[in-house]
Amino acid sequence: MATDVLSTPLGYKDVIKKRLWPLPIGWISAGLSAAMMTTMALWVVFVDDPFGGEPVAVVTIERQAPGVTIKDVEVVDVAPSLPSGDDPAQAGTDDPGRPPPPEIEFTDDLASDAGTRFALSTTPEAKLTEKGKYGTLPRIAEDGARPLDLYAAPVARGAVDSPKIVLVVNGLGLSQTGTQEAIRLLPSGVTLGFAPYGSSLERWVQRARQEGHELLLQLPLEPFDFPDNDPGPHTLLTKLSESQNRDRLHWLLARITNYVGVVNYMGARFTANSEVFAPVMRELENRGLLFFDDGSSSRSVADKLAKASKAPFAKADMTIDFVATPEQVDARLLQLEALARSRGLAVGVASALPVSIERIAEWAEGLEARGVFLVPPSYVARSDQAG
Repeated sequence: MATDVLSTPLGYKDVIKKRLWPLPIGWISAGLSAAMMTTMALWVVFVDDPFGGEPVAVVTIERQAPGVTIKDVEVVDVAPSLPSGDDPAQAGTDDPGRPPPPEIEFTDDLASDAGTRFALSTTPEAKLTEKGKYGTLPRIAEDGARPLDLYAAPVARGAVDSPKIVLVVNGLGLSQTGTQEAIRLLPSGVTLGFAPYGSSLERWVQRARQEGHELLLQLPLEPFDFPDNDPGPHTLLTKLSESQNRDRLHWLLARITNYVGVVNYMGARFTANSEVFAPVMRELENRGLLFFDDGSSSRSVADKLAKASKAPFAKADMTIDFVATPEQVDARLLQLEALARSRGLAVGVASALPVSIERIAEWAEGLEARGVFLVPPSYVARSDQAG
């Protein structure tokens, strides 16, 4: 039965209104929010790694002033001396059991023009070769000469007391067009690293030597995520025996000639394992080759193994095209140059990407005018041995 005014007792209607008055929602919401925040705070304080198991991505963000390029930077005070103050070519050796390394070859100061090229030998020295299962292998000659010595590019005399930069560009030989452009545009002071899988490798090697480039051979080594990330056929692996890795190494070393050493391609797992890496380093040293570490793995024991045996060795300080944009490549080149001025020597590595080739070529045009010289990795390795 419907309730109306006449049937409702006096005062009862007001009681109903009070009972149906809305609840204090705002206060309730605020109380719940405060409780949740308090719970989260206690969780973070008392739980180790509260977000453990969540996917995490770490990204390096480099700040750079917008619109600033390499052309906008002026360099002053360009001729600091090397920290040691010594001519590495005149230093001796403290190991009586090892023949002294040949003196480093310097040219007259003709390299002041970065476009000047000096042809290097394109035919393997007979005394530095031996016939292997897969082709011609490098070796130390009977008179003690090494591929590291006889295939090394000369260094301008002006570089001795000036800041120096080693710059290695890897990935040559895979792309015909890219290889041609790299050889055409890059100054001879830039060292070229050839992949062992390209076609017409010997033709490109000869062209690069004719243009004055010192050469390295890229050595595919096992990464941590192998086989998902596979460097290629004949990759040296931690699970293989010493003889199996040596056989693969010989196949790789026979791919090109007239190079001074090898540079790792990937290999974070392999270079972190002294047991499997040490025999490879010994084999390279016994063949008169240097090992160039591209610096991509902080776990690499290459420097430790090289110091223990006094093997020829060099290591990159930074990767130039980690972020492959013109602005970032320019910025990294300037950092490399600044490092050379502060330390006397800086070592960089890059890939044969079109943007890298273009920016390196432009940067190098005025490098010697700014008092900085490009030198090959053989200079660093031989200087360290002499010292």
